[in-house]
Amino acid sequence: MGEKLLENQYRDTLVCIDSCADGVYTGRLINLGLPKPIMFHGVMQFLLEVEELLDDMRFPEPFVQTRSFAMTAKPPANTAQDTAHGCLATFNLRVLFRQNASWQGSVQWLEGRQEESFRSALELLLLMNSTMNLTNEHT
Repeated sequence: MGEKLLENQYRDTLVCIDSCADGVYTGRLINLGLPKPIMFHGVMQFLLEVEELLDDMRFPEPFVQTRSFAMTAKPPANTAQDTAHGCLATFNLRVLFRQNASWQGSVQWLEGRQEESFRSALELLLLMNSTMNLTNEHT
């Protein structure tokens, strides 16, 4: 009875951080709903790409947007998510809500096997940055 229900895997997006030069992170976003990874360079592009992905998936809906029922096709499966890892760090991002013009959800640092909830995009960025500081201390 204690089995966990099958979760919607399209909610999860892998954030693969491949490099950091002068505090500017470069990497890839991988989601089962994407035909190929989305590259990003810098925090602003990361935020804009995730926001566009959430809009395209229509989940979670922004709090201020009018909702409607619509038929949507199931996105093509992308098996690359299972084997993708960033050169510096890998995060599993799950945005559950988009309220107060920000995101709320959880982020899991895969290499460190730790998960934390976040209440805003800023808190998400600070959590991700803190793991980068830990990674740099051990190298």
